[in-house]
Amino acid sequence: MTDTPGWASPGSAPSNEGREPGASDPADHPGDSASAPQPDADAQRPGTKWSKEQPPPGQWTAPAGAPSPNQAPPPPPPGPGWGPRPPASPGGGYGGGPPPGYGGYGTPGGHGAWGGGWGGPPPAAKPGVIPLRPLGVGEILDGAVSTMRTHWRTVLGISLAVALFSATSLVLVQGFILNDVLGQMRVTSPHANPDDVFRALRDVMIGAGVVSLISGIAVVIATALLTTITSRAVLGRPVSIGEAWRDARPQLPKLFGLLILLGLIVVGVMFAGALPGILVMLTGGSDAAGAGLLALGFLAGIAVSAWLVIRFCLSTPALMLERQSIFKAMSRSAKLVRGSWWRTFGILLLTGLIVRIVQALISIPFTAIGAAVSGDGMDNLLGTGGGHIGWASLIIQGLGALIGTALTLPISAGVTVLLYIDQRIRREALDLELARAAGIQDAGTGAPGPVPGS
Repeated sequence: MTDTPGWASPGSAPSNEGREPGASDPADHPGDSASAPQPDADAQRPGTKWSKEQPPPGQWTAPAGAPSPNQAPPPPPPGPGWGPRPPASPGGGYGGGPPPGYGGYGTPGGHGAWGGGWGGPPPAAKPGVIPLRPLGVGEILDGAVSTMRTHWRTVLGISLAVALFSATSLVLVQGFILNDVLGQMRVTSPHANPDDVFRALRDVMIGAGVVSLISGIAVVIATALLTTITSRAVLGRPVSIGEAWRDARPQLPKLFGLLILLGLIVVGVMFAGALPGILVMLTGGSDAAGAGLLALGFLAGIAVSAWLVIRFCLSTPALMLERQSIFKAMSRSAKLVRGSWWRTFGILLLTGLIVRIVQALISIPFTAIGAAVSGDGMDNLLGTGGGHIGWASLIIQGLGALIGTALTLPISAGVTVLLYIDQRIRREALDLELARAAGIQDAGTGAPGPVPGS
């Protein structure tokens, strides 16, 4: 039997394995053995470790706290942290406040006091706008707003420049192109012939396409810059517009290619869904059957397009932050969204509703003021005028669109980036890398468990 120092049992033979480091054997020092008094023969027998001097029988006193032979042994202590839960405090927690020490074991900085209740793991580190753990829906939205509030100079500078560019182009196109087209021929006029209607629709589509192209370019640049800013805000690091531009500029061509490819995919899916109905109508089939098939094809195309848009919605942050290629970024997005499609869809839908509500609350007063200032009064606001909108009304409406875009564009871009970071935290433990990048010691000691509202 191997005897560990301090745990030798009576009657067991000593072994060299259990000897403490540095202990010497009497056989190795014969001089010492000769000078030392020789013990009794019984004490030298192998395996005997009892002293020759023993107390009289019946006079040995048990140590304090030791149970008597007739007393039942006490129950074993409960496992760590599984004691009775303390009463709830008015603030919603237990025990009236944060427990002392780690995990609520009862002693400052240690594991004393069994049964004091487990206070939960320590909160996750939060070097920036979000805690480094899986995020809830409210935390993602709050992180986007906190980024805009914390770095408002940089964020609002970018969004205002983009909004000003988009609003100015919209006012100019509508003032010089759409007003003339709508003033010459109203599509809803009962005297309009088909050629005039198609000509007006063509010009309207050209003008809307120019505005969409200009706005799309501006939004792409803003999204690239805001992605960089949000990623730095997660680490609690400020970034200037110049630094964001230097980081984002190499990826801008790929970002344009990515968005063009996604647009072509959506258009192709919609066309493929509508193609059977178009073929039925062109081959002389029943108009009712062709129209019904066309409607069903459009609905199917919308459903498939929505599924693809959500599946590839994280391609932009993957391309910008991971420096991926276009197809690799799309593959990364599909991998991160897999298994969380409905959650991702719900978060983006909620964000879109919030953005549209904010834009409407800002633009409606400006539209009403512009309609009141223009010569046609409420006719332009209700759409019953002659189709021509005065420059004063256009400028006022453009001002409202500028403010609405400047306030909502950072939220949309920030939610997408934080959703990407959240998915990587859940799947790839990105929070540990972010904690190390932020210079936090003992990364990974936070609570990675389920988040309420996620």
